[in-house]
Amino acid sequence: MPRRLATTYAGRIAAATPSPSGPSLTVTVLPTPPPTPLDTRGYSLPRRHLICAVARILRSPASPTPLLDLNDYLRSHRLTLTSAEASEVMKALAPDTSLALGFFRFAATSLPGFRHDAFSYNRILVLLFRNRADPAEAMRLVAEMERDGVPGNISTVNLLVGMGMEVGMCLELAKKWGLRLNGYTYKCLVQAHLRSREVWKGFEMYEKMRRKGYKLDIFTYNMLLDALAKAGMVDQVYQVFEDMKQNNCDPDAYTYTILIRMSGKAGKTTKFVSFLEEMVSKGCVLNLIAYNTVIEALGKNKMVDKAIFMLSKMIESDCQPNQFTYSIMLDVLSTGRQLHRLNEILDICIGHLNRSVYSYLVKALCKSGHASEAHSVFCRMWSSHEKGDRDAFVSMLEALCNAEKTAEAIDLLHMMPEKGITTDVGMYNMIFSALGKLKQVSFMSSLYDKMKANGVVPDVFTYNIMISSFGRVGLVDKASELFEEMEDGSCKPDVITYNSMINFLGKNGDLDEAHMLFKDMQEKGYDPDVFTYSILIECFGKSNKVDMACSLFDEMIAQGCVPNIVTYNILLDCLERRGKTTEAHKFYETLKQQGLTPDSITYSILERLESRSQRTVRIRKPSRNTGWVISPV
Repeated sequence: MPRRLATTYAGRIAAATPSPSGPSLTVTVLPTPPPTPLDTRGYSLPRRHLICAVARILRSPASPTPLLDLNDYLRSHRLTLTSAEASEVMKALAPDTSLALGFFRFAATSLPGFRHDAFSYNRILVLLFRNRADPAEAMRLVAEMERDGVPGNISTVNLLVGMGMEVGMCLELAKKWGLRLNGYTYKCLVQAHLRSREVWKGFEMYEKMRRKGYKLDIFTYNMLLDALAKAGMVDQVYQVFEDMKQNNCDPDAYTYTILIRMSGKAGKTTKFVSFLEEMVSKGCVLNLIAYNTVIEALGKNKMVDKAIFMLSKMIESDCQPNQFTYSIMLDVLSTGRQLHRLNEILDICIGHLNRSVYSYLVKALCKSGHASEAHSVFCRMWSSHEKGDRDAFVSMLEALCNAEKTAEAIDLLHMMPEKGITTDVGMYNMIFSALGKLKQVSFMSSLYDKMKANGVVPDVFTYNIMISSFGRVGLVDKASELFEEMEDGSCKPDVITYNSMINFLGKNGDLDEAHMLFKDMQEKGYDPDVFTYSILIECFGKSNKVDMACSLFDEMIAQGCVPNIVTYNILLDCLERRGKTTEAHKFYETLKQQGLTPDSITYSILERLESRSQRTVRIRKPSRNTGWVISPV
């Protein structure tokens, strides 16, 4: 009689050994895998031990091919995964998105009978979303869902909207999958429009959401209010704000900050003051952004006293001002023409003033042209800190030079080491330039000697500034000394140096010396530029050597150096002064052919040519496109 109950074993042949009585088989017995546990509703429960084992294999640093190892493991144990378990594995692999995505593809193609569902797709989308993956990857996943006939759920739509997929496409998918949009979906859609700067569409989506009875959270309300305010949609801002209060969503400090900023920019003083009072009465704690916004609004409406009062309240509440706060206060005082109250501001903020703040104030005041106020702040910094701020010192030095206070600039330069600031060649060049512009060359030599004594090596800019300055006041010998010093030293002259020397030598009557320097320049491999040629042409022209000037012009063209309108004006002037009217007219025709537009100097020369000419010449200005025209009457 056969047994009615028996244990069934499964196995695979491990070896076969021949023998006289027949082959002997060695069988490896595999236990039948236990059935997948189910919950009370009949859904498969994830096997935690299996999820942990799979995640451990995939994360193993010792294996170069973790997916192949996983495949072997599952095959050897005759195991497969459910979609819920695959979702849990992907969660365990976070934040390694590439590994999770690799496992996602592996499960779909290598596990027998496996099929992804909306939840496993949502899991991989969540990982991609958190790691700010390219939306194109999400598009590929959606295409796979469509191909395999896997309908998404409302969470899928929400994730796709959040990842930046086009809103219209997301709505089409929701319609195709037969989904009903919920409040969270509408919130995502509003945010998506606002992130894309489609403020009006965002407001329309909000209106649609409101009609369906859904509400926003405080974050999205503030996001919508901010976007509407920046777009100038004031009426809509007030409408959303009232909706917000009616829906029992209490405005926070950021909400009131948005409203105060908008009202302040619009000049609605009463409105933003009422918002400020409401904000305080609601118990909202003002943060740095709120204080800055209120102070800025007060300043724009020229309420200087209230702005200073709000700054004092900010300090009393232990809210530390930042650079933007000081920038606002400078604008408030400057707009209200009350910069004399700057020390009052500094006294209020005395506990928060450091070298960085002083440096910013000095630089900002110098940049805006308030040199005396910058000097006042600088003096406070000098007395308050043992070490100075390099940027502040440089800004102050520049302000003194721009204000033509060269003596004070030199004194400041010499005092910098007292505050731990090392002087450099750029600082000296700044003062040399200011001295040169004011023709105060008597201070240059002593400052130059002091510079070298302090171990600061002059550069080519130093020499160029000094050579140019000495040449302008006629001290050509002094300029020549510096030029020779450059040639003998490590800092060699450049084209600008040669141009300065040629200019001063030529205008001083040493035309031969200037021409020799020009030749020397070419021999040493320097390419003369348009300024070099223009200088020499002018010098030869004024010495009545017009032929030499014309020869230089031809050489200039041959060397590929393109003349500008200044060069043409110089040569035209030379020809006119020598009475070479015909040549001057031909030369003018060449100027027009080159596409250059004559300027007022050209016109003045042409008028002189007219008075010399035996025939009547009419000179007129046509449109700016055609330039000047000379035509016989």
